[in-house]
Parts: sequence; structure tokens; C-alpha cells
Amino acid sequence: MLSTTSEYALRSLTHLASQPKGTAILGRDLAEQCDIPANYLSKILLALRNAGILDAVRGSGGGYSLHRDPRQVRLIDIIELFEGSRARPECFLGINEKCSEANPCSAHEAWREVRNAYVRLLETTRLASIAEKNSQSAADNATANSSSVSGGSQ
Repeated sequence: MLSTTSEYALRSLTHLASQPKGTAILGRDLAEQCDIPANYLSKILLALRNAGILDAVRGSGGGYSLHRDPRQVRLIDIIELFEGSRARPECFLGINEKCSEANPCSAHEAWREVRNAYVRLLETTRLASIAEKNSQSAADNATANSSSVSGGSQ
């Protein structure tokens, strides 16, 4: 449901949100850490900065950091920036521009529940909550990897 651009935006913002407050990361380092092509990410970061979600500081000690508290940034705020009206998809089939309750397409009934759940997820989920889960998953993976390297518990 998400474009690559939105996916990369979420990936990079989640990474920034999992850093200590005020931490700035260079664009090329963020691209490497998030496995995103640097040129592609630079365009995404510019859009996020222009939207007031990120701060960008040039020079020594510079880089990108969150401008807004991640507890206040809803996923829909990010997705709408890149998807526009497609962030809240109306017609599943994409053939009926006028698809609505009054003028439903053939998939309207089945799509309504999925669409409503998807939009509700984007409207209620905050960047901080997925960053926390991402940090916990990374910590769990690091612990599992160190256990397997050291031979596990005896």
C-alpha cells in the first residue's frame, strides 16, 4: 500500500526517532544505516525538512535530526506528504473515481473494512511507538546474535 518513497521516509524517520534526543546524523550515514540509496534519501529528507518534521544543519556536527517530538508525529502526517490523497485510498479497484457509499464500485463493501483499519492505523500510530518497537527488535536481535556467536548459554 505504501510507495517506496513513503517506506524509505518511515524507515529513516524511525531510525532518527530511535536516537538520543538532539542527535544529528549525516545524510550519507543515515542512507547507509537505513539501506536507502543516498540520492533518493536526500530528496526525501528535503521534503521532510520543508514540512517541518526534520531539522538540517550544515557543517561540522551537522546532519539531520527530528524537529518535532516523535510522540506528536502521526504516520499519516508522513504518508500524506508523499502519497497525497492516495494515503487515504477510496477505491480498491482504482477504476471508479467517484467511488463512495452512494456510488460504490463492485469491491466497495469488502474494501471498506480494510481501508478503515488502514487509515485508523495511520491516524493513531505515532512515530515514537514504531521507533520504540524497532529499537527493541534491534536489541533483541543483537542479544540473539551475541548468544549464537558465544555458543549460547551453557
